[in-house]
Amino acid sequence: MNDALQTEMPATDPYGETSRTVDDQPRVRAWAALPVGLGSAIVGLVPWWVGGARLELQNLWATSVLPAQMPITLLPFSQYSVIQIFALLVVGATVAGIAGRALRLRGWGLVLLVLGVLLVQGVAAAQTALVVREGLQERLESTVYVAALLAGTILSIIVGMILTVLIVRAPRAGALLGLTVGAICMAPWTGALVAATGIDENSLSTLLVVVPWITPVLTGVAIAWTGVNTVGRVISGILAIALVWVAPALMTAIASALGSRVLIRFPADMLDYGNGVFRMALLTPELALRPIIATVVVAVVGLVIRMLVLRRRRGA
Repeated sequence: MNDALQTEMPATDPYGETSRTVDDQPRVRAWAALPVGLGSAIVGLVPWWVGGARLELQNLWATSVLPAQMPITLLPFSQYSVIQIFALLVVGATVAGIAGRALRLRGWGLVLLVLGVLLVQGVAAAQTALVVREGLQERLESTVYVAALLAGTILSIIVGMILTVLIVRAPRAGALLGLTVGAICMAPWTGALVAATGIDENSLSTLLVVVPWITPVLTGVAIAWTGVNTVGRVISGILAIALVWVAPALMTAIASALGSRVLIRFPADMLDYGNGVFRMALLTPELALRPIIATVVVAVVGLVIRMLVLRRRRGA
């Protein structure tokens, strides 16, 4: 009798929605998780690979070479590409999280999903670090340079793993925060992909105008998907909007500070310069208000559409 009840009773998933019966869950999903993780991580690296995956010229390179003579690497190791590295890795992890949530992965399925992402990104980081270190001058600065970039890359991979688990397993309020970080990284990811296609300058400039709006639109859609019918979801939505405001300013500051060859030798001055850029990007109304307003507008429109759809379904 108990077995029959367990088979017939619908299971409630952690998203607060009624899912299939317990016995109706396909067991093949766990085995499908590994290739899904591998594929998601590869998707994240696509912009760099589409552009040829040729390493940028390095300040500490041992020999004088032309850009076309630089080696092929799986990641764009450079102090000028720190934000791009973070975006490539986080977007891949976010794609894995979305796929894992759609498949309702649990247990070993989630483990294999994360393992698939980790395998691709770990191999990419190791291959790139080895190639770069081999080509640099035999100096202490070279070791510090590679170690710093590798540490940042490993940190990005860890952040991505956390986001994958958060998106797959957390209630919608928690998953929204992971999706927001992924949406923030989609802007530099898309910019890198557009730049890598090699299209003419006029078309490139037109497409790049759209890039700053990617994060607000995707975050607004994620807020609409999450809903605002609980206190936790309202708080999560507010935090998501705050991230849309703060994170791009922080990324701009980091890229500006690390992108200066002069300041890189003076950490205190570099931090001071980065702090100034951060405050300007954060507090300038023309820069700060547009993404906030766009996020709220998209979220409101999405919530209204969601409400109308739910009413129609209930009426049917």
